[in-house]
Amino acid sequence: MTTVMSPTAAPVPARPASRPLVLRIVDVRRWPIHGVTNWFGVGCVVAFLLIATVGQLIGDPTLLDAPGAEPPSAEYWFGTDTLGRDVFARTAEGAWNSLTISLGTVLLSLSVAMPLGMLAGYHYNGRLDNAIMRGLETVQALPMFVFVMFVLTLTGTGTIEIGPVTFGMRTRLIVCLALGFVPFFARIVRAATLVEMQDDYVAMLQVLGVGRTRILLSEISVNVLPPMVVQACLAMAIAIFAEGGLSFLGFGLAPPEPTLGNLIADAGSQILEGAWWYATLPGAVMVLGILGFNLLGDALSDALLGGSEGGAE
Repeated sequence: MTTVMSPTAAPVPARPASRPLVLRIVDVRRWPIHGVTNWFGVGCVVAFLLIATVGQLIGDPTLLDAPGAEPPSAEYWFGTDTLGRDVFARTAEGAWNSLTISLGTVLLSLSVAMPLGMLAGYHYNGRLDNAIMRGLETVQALPMFVFVMFVLTLTGTGTIEIGPVTFGMRTRLIVCLALGFVPFFARIVRAATLVEMQDDYVAMLQVLGVGRTRILLSEISVNVLPPMVVQACLAMAIAIFAEGGLSFLGFGLAPPEPTLGNLIADAGSQILEGAWWYATLPGAVMVLGILGFNLLGDALSDALLGGSEGGAE
């Protein structure tokens, strides 16, 4: 008697679950671990953050008890200015101001650009998409530097009170800079959303009756987040440069509040007198932050988006 064996279907390999964004960032196996350039960028960012945070604990930027115009030494790492203030302590506080303003700018612009970009991409070629894109083009029509200087000139350097809300110079600077970044981020989010809309899972969710808000918040937003993390690092570098440039021109935080930009601006006459350290070292810290966040963005692009393998050797 012959036993008929029923054919068994070959096991279907399960689709690997998408890993959380945090795990993808810290998974060093996906980082170009031998890429000197990428790790150099990480080191620059760490050094900039240490100067901006721990550096403030080393000295007091307001004390006037040091000899004036002293070059760098073991006691005063970045030397002193003509008033006897510790340049390293002032540079550390200036780096902290640049860091907080830049971070606030990027976070505020992302919080506005993400929903705008996803809504525009979800309603591609619809009325909402056209309205959002025309609004972004209007904002982009005026260069960011010109717009920020125009607004800060109108509002002055003092504090503005609108009802219970108080807007200081720092807040106004963050809001103005963030408005300039919104079109940049929103266009990237819109393009990433359009790519996600072509995926089968979106059509399946729509057929199942899943609401638009849930699709955007629970599905599309997660998938467009990795490229935005990369762009946020690059935007941090631009924001540090923009804040430094505005402070250099006198449109940033008012003295005696130190920023990297106004430290460089105040050193003009002292450089001619031989005090090279007063502008060179704060400028080097600014370059450290700008270069570091740029290279960190490239490293995260390799890790999260599958960019070039290996990096620079």
